[in-house]
Amino acid sequence: MDRPTDEPFDGAAPAGPRPHPGAHPDGRRTTGGVPDPALVDPAVLGALLGRHGWRRRGGAPGRYSRWTPPGPAGGTTSLLVPETAAFPDSEDLIAEALTALAGSAHPSARDVLVGLAVPSDEIRWWRDVPESAAGAAGAAGWSEDEHLRSAARQILLAGALAVRAPAGYHGDRHRRKARAALDTTLVGPAPGGRRLTAFVPVASGRAVAVRLHHALHATREAVDYQRATGGMDAFGSAVAAGVSRELTEAVIALVRGSEGAGVAVEWAPAAGTPDGCPARPEPVEFSPGDLPALRRAGARYLRDEPAAAVRITGAVVRMRRSGPRGPGIVRLRVLAGAEVAHVRMELDEEAYRIAGQAHLVGLPIRVEGRLESRGGFRRLSGASQVAPVQVDETERDRLMKSLQENLDFFEEACAGEEA
Repeated sequence: MDRPTDEPFDGAAPAGPRPHPGAHPDGRRTTGGVPDPALVDPAVLGALLGRHGWRRRGGAPGRYSRWTPPGPAGGTTSLLVPETAAFPDSEDLIAEALTALAGSAHPSARDVLVGLAVPSDEIRWWRDVPESAAGAAGAAGWSEDEHLRSAARQILLAGALAVRAPAGYHGDRHRRKARAALDTTLVGPAPGGRRLTAFVPVASGRAVAVRLHHALHATREAVDYQRATGGMDAFGSAVAAGVSRELTEAVIALVRGSEGAGVAVEWAPAAGTPDGCPARPEPVEFSPGDLPALRRAGARYLRDEPAAAVRITGAVVRMRRSGPRGPGIVRLRVLAGAEVAHVRMELDEEAYRIAGQAHLVGLPIRVEGRLESRGGFRRLSGASQVAPVQVDETERDRLMKSLQENLDFFEEACAGEEA
């Protein structure tokens, strides 16, 4: 593989602890990164080999099967996999098969080992890229790889957002928790920008995989309905299944510049099929002809998502006004009351003064208003009832430290108060 399969999907260090490469997710050790043969279910191993293109070529009926890797050179290597773990030599055969997989240069061998070590649902993307683009070397080829990775990342994030709360447009809401839900997602290579596989651990990410399965099929059905009738009603009802502006924009990104693209979800054999889902979900495919319907749907979701009445508690991080008196703009780091990181609002002179005083002594403020969808739910309109909030000493010390690290904001707030 050209990129380690145990790399976080977003390319950044995960926020929380992750299993050591030599550890089984439930705490049991592996040897040299290879799962303990005693913990491997032969049926799961066989299912993963079949999923990743290995071919079954006979064996001893009822005792073991012989598998060879995909491709023209498949006949040069073979694995013996027992039918069950009941035979005396089953563990030895599995150990030999795992060792052979670990030493194999075929990319699918690594994928099988990942599926055994961390039971994961697999999400696959593909793009039919013109030969001129897919075969390009250097920057052009890298661009196709990154295009596919970026689109796949957007689709996963849309699924994680829908798990938090279905909405036609999420904006900045729920993004921190949605990204955290993807911290343990692992990714393989994207050669030529044609294919990409993400491994979503069942323990932390099955809800995302299930929601994506439903949302992608609902998107396909809504597009078909729009293209057949011209109506957009199906997109409205599809929100409950997880469809959103974020998902339609992600699918547009996946398809754009290709001759067609698709997504498939496959459940972890070790975990079985989730409730309400088929055992072998059909892939979902999109074409350039679907883009107008997807763009219209995204615009509709953006336009129709209502503002939300909220009461926010937040720490003042920026204050600005044009003169020594009058209203001003305040930016808060949200601590409670809304699933966004920051909000911006305009306050009248008295409320601005209260916010400045709270800022100077290291206290957050509480404010009521409407979180507007315009701008991604980052703006609070009709702000009122501004008041400082008492916090414990530990939190106050942390806020004061943040204040000292941003002296430009401190001086700006002081100037407003002296006026």
